[in-house]
Amino acid sequence: MGKQNLTSVTEFILMGVTRQPELQVPLFGVFLIIYMITVVGNLGMITLIQVDSRLHTPMYFFIKHLAFIDLGNSTVICPKMLVNFVVDQNIISYYACATQLAFFLMFIISEFFILSAMAYDRYLAICNPLLYNVIMSQRLCYMLVGIPYLYSTFQALLFTIKIFTVTFCGSNVINHFYCDDVPLLLILCSNAQEIGLLIILFSALNLISSLLVVLVSYILILTCIFQIHSTESRKKAFSTCGSHLTVVVVFYGSLLFMYMQPKSAHSFETDKMASLFYTLVIPMLNPLIYSLRNKEVKNAFRRLFNNQCKLRI
Repeated sequence: MGKQNLTSVTEFILMGVTRQPELQVPLFGVFLIIYMITVVGNLGMITLIQVDSRLHTPMYFFIKHLAFIDLGNSTVICPKMLVNFVVDQNIISYYACATQLAFFLMFIISEFFILSAMAYDRYLAICNPLLYNVIMSQRLCYMLVGIPYLYSTFQALLFTIKIFTVTFCGSNVINHFYCDDVPLLLILCSNAQEIGLLIILFSALNLISSLLVVLVSYILILTCIFQIHSTESRKKAFSTCGSHLTVVVVFYGSLLFMYMQPKSAHSFETDKMASLFYTLVIPMLNPLIYSLRNKEVKNAFRRLFNNQCKLRI
């Protein structure tokens, strides 16, 4: 159909992760395992922090919300993607596509600022330990989580409404495995350039502002650590921010890989690989990083396990 032909789109066809039929079943198995680990890991982290009073600290408050965001981000995309591996045609309805886009944007934008809030929390804990509990009050914790949720919801609704109130032209094929804003712009009849510019501006603002907070926080943290004379105290300071730093490097690394590619090397296929990483792989890795590298989480899990065993006896 021609680009000028206006059609009332009621559904979209998702191109999926791959067009090779022989890879559908193996990929279904791989992503099903990834999603199951993601659900168990993040739900387990949320439950553990909720039930163990020793984990009721600002750091674990932020980790709990990060786990919620990772679980939400993965759940918005993965179940539908798994269904598409086993059906003949990857169809998603108009309203389901709009809903998926809105929730995906809300969760991914929230993650930027939750990670920056966690960096600020680690800065206060290491550089101002005596004033930490005074500054990082319950009210501030709620503000550092609530504001990103409100801001991300505003952006998610802004872009979803702008895209889905414009007519789509001819093709209803989305070259992706979920409803993302950039592939949807390619099949809009009008205002695509205006909406695209807004997306670039807000994406740059989100990435640069949150990354700047993280970088400044860690520069100040390193400055404080190098001023510590005791080797043991230095190791302890590094260990308190090691897990968060790992998560930050993995998350921002995948995004920078996608955004910093030269035009000659850029393609939707590489975008898909990067998207797979930060929408499915990172939500699976985060709870593993925070549990395997964290003694307090391990001890909390042991206490929960021992309590359950005592109750059974």
